[in-house]
Amino acid sequence: LANSDAIYTVLRQRYVLGDSAMQQMAQSHVFLSGIGGLGIEIAKNIVLAGVKALTVHDTKKCETWDLGTNFFIREEDILTQRSRVEAVYSHIAELNPYVQVNISAASLDENTDLSFLKQFQCVILTDTRISLQKKINDFCRLQQPPIKFISSDVYGICARIFCDFGDQFEVSDPNGEEVKEIFVQSITKANPGIVTCLENRTHGLQSGQTVTFKEINGMSELNGNTHQIEVLSPYSFSIGDTSDLEDYTHGGIVCQIKTPKTVCFCLCSKGSFLLIFQAPLQLHAAFLALSKFQEQHQRMPRIGWLSRSARGSLPPLAAAVGGIASQEVLKALTGKFSPLQQWVYIIIIFFFNIFVCRGDRYDALRACVGRSCVGCGAIGCEMLKNFALLGVSLSGKSGEIIITDPDLIEKSNLNRQFLFRPHHIQKPKSTTAAAATLEINPQVKISARLNKVCPATENIYSDEFYSKLDVVVTALDNVEARRYIDSRSVSNQRPLLDSGTMGTKGHTEVIVPNLTESYNSHRDPPEEEIPFCTLKSFPAVIEHTIQWARDKFESLFTHKPSIYNKFWQTHSSAEQVLQRMKSRESLEGSFQVIKLLSRRPAQWEDCVLLARFKFEKYFKRKAVQLLHSFPIDTRLKDGSLFWQSPKRPPSPIEFEFKDEFNGHIDFITAASNLRARMYSIESADRFRTKRIAGKIIPAIATATAAVSGLVAVELLKIVAGYGFDSFRNCFFNLALPIIVFTKPAEVRRTQIRTNLLTFSLKLAMQKLIKPSSEKKYVDLTVSFPPESDGDEDLPGPPVRYHFSQEDN
Repeated sequence: LANSDAIYTVLRQRYVLGDSAMQQMAQSHVFLSGIGGLGIEIAKNIVLAGVKALTVHDTKKCETWDLGTNFFIREEDILTQRSRVEAVYSHIAELNPYVQVNISAASLDENTDLSFLKQFQCVILTDTRISLQKKINDFCRLQQPPIKFISSDVYGICARIFCDFGDQFEVSDPNGEEVKEIFVQSITKANPGIVTCLENRTHGLQSGQTVTFKEINGMSELNGNTHQIEVLSPYSFSIGDTSDLEDYTHGGIVCQIKTPKTVCFCLCSKGSFLLIFQAPLQLHAAFLALSKFQEQHQRMPRIGWLSRSARGSLPPLAAAVGGIASQEVLKALTGKFSPLQQWVYIIIIFFFNIFVCRGDRYDALRACVGRSCVGCGAIGCEMLKNFALLGVSLSGKSGEIIITDPDLIEKSNLNRQFLFRPHHIQKPKSTTAAAATLEINPQVKISARLNKVCPATENIYSDEFYSKLDVVVTALDNVEARRYIDSRSVSNQRPLLDSGTMGTKGHTEVIVPNLTESYNSHRDPPEEEIPFCTLKSFPAVIEHTIQWARDKFESLFTHKPSIYNKFWQTHSSAEQVLQRMKSRESLEGSFQVIKLLSRRPAQWEDCVLLARFKFEKYFKRKAVQLLHSFPIDTRLKDGSLFWQSPKRPPSPIEFEFKDEFNGHIDFITAASNLRARMYSIESADRFRTKRIAGKIIPAIATATAAVSGLVAVELLKIVAGYGFDSFRNCFFNLALPIIVFTKPAEVRRTQIRTNLLTFSLKLAMQKLIKPSSEKKYVDLTVSFPPESDGDEDLPGPPVRYHFSQEDN
């Protein structure tokens, strides 16, 4: 973290983990044994995350089988009989120049002296015999402090993860959520005292959690003291005996306090299981057996599936498990988030096929699903890697991967989008990702585009374009874009796979025409907007002052200059403008342009003068005017004080040349914190300000890898023709950890009444649609009025209205 470039590269990850955890990772040495399909996924993720050093151990030679599982092994590595660690070393090392990558091909068995492991803080095993796993785990436990131990394997369609971090593992932040601050409406003087939230807003707290108070008026003894709460309702909770305290008058904020917890990893036959699908105990026994031999178990069908597909590898499953296991590594190193206790088993029971090896790169996949698949839409780096391993859209076949992204690669992309390297910065994402995908699998047919998919490009991404796709896969970062792609996919009857991440959380959604509901079938509650009067005069929290500062920045440095530039793009010279104004011609924007010209600084001293003028206006004069209009003792008609929570009275700030907020920091941070000081709001550093002002979505490579693997699994099901019962949506939070698979909601089927002569047609149009030469039709949603009062409108199917020649 001492390097500014390193800090910028992991910006979004810092918002997930925090600086303390990042510093712990940057001091950690990790040992990873086994560099097959799962091992390379784990190596990729933890190097991108930014540990200090990773030692990769493997004793095998490259073989054709590896081409379908390890995305860093090339055909020339097989021809030259290179060892797997030698083949992947340079590729792993260039993922993150700030991580030291070492390799080892030394023998590791039951007779090996394990003392060399003492230099590592975490040991990860894949493709390792159970007897050796036990020996290494025992050795790690005996060290002081214990070396964190993780083992994981993918056997065909099944996978497992095991964690042991010792008997006393301290978790500093169990869930990773931001600390809650809630405004207080009232506090009763009783035993127990009951706290009610302002305006009946939900507090989101849980019984047993600890809180403290600040800015309480009246019952001031509460300020700064901690209290364990008992939740009474979503809007209230009790805090113990308040009967001997002063009467509560007004104001106050409840602040949640995060309490560390100690986790004991107790090694016993009754280990804790995270249940994914069914029969975890059978799978547990089967995995132990597979470490010694593989055989069919006729009386236990799931064990039969496991043993028959065990030699194969499903790349999407390896990607998903690699993401989950890598997150456990980060937990082990940092104590951030709740670790897995102690086993997780995953089985993709929908895939199984008797297969015959053909000696090519796809044998590992055939062992699981029986055939390759073709056809897809656009997706990000992790999905492209999965597609390449799966053999999606092979050359010489009818399929094609089409990816499109108008953005250029930025430095902050490098720690999550693993196909990109520092020398790719400022190059197009799509063409760079396509070239990197072909390095993984030269047989893939891929087309890269630079167009944004939106209404303005429907002449490119037309109905004809969609009709040629087998599946549309999105990797979008906003709701509106998702809704648009969903509407296009539904109207053209194309399956859609949607996914997304936020920090350690992720989701996947399967949308299949006529089977499942679409993305637009449900809507999240709208994001709450900050009222204008709050921004202008009554900020209560730092988010308000940051938004105010952001608006000022937009006005001063974006909006007003754009008005000026647009005006002079229309008018060629000042003389021409002056002549037209003398003739009393009205020129749009002329008043603003004249105003800007009259106030434009001509020299550096004018810039300083303007800056000082703005300071006096924003941070002194405004406060004086507001306090003159509403003195501190102002009361409302009901007798209550005007200045009470969440309203804060401002304090005018006198200009001080040595003030840190007028120095070398960004405009928005300085303006926001000055305004926060004026309203007695706790300030935010540049790091937090940038996240809030830029609405930056926290992101981490582990969650991205897990999501991409889960999406690719559903892609296989779609192209293989599996039915509705096989599809699974997923939500996970790797911080807890929670993984939930659910069946998609079935498409809502509406029975339209048959008496067509008795109902009236109601068309709800948000805007008039003017046809153009490119637009031949418009899709309208039709609703029918209810049969009786109180019922909802009856939604009908979408209707496509084609413009006639006369309309044009």
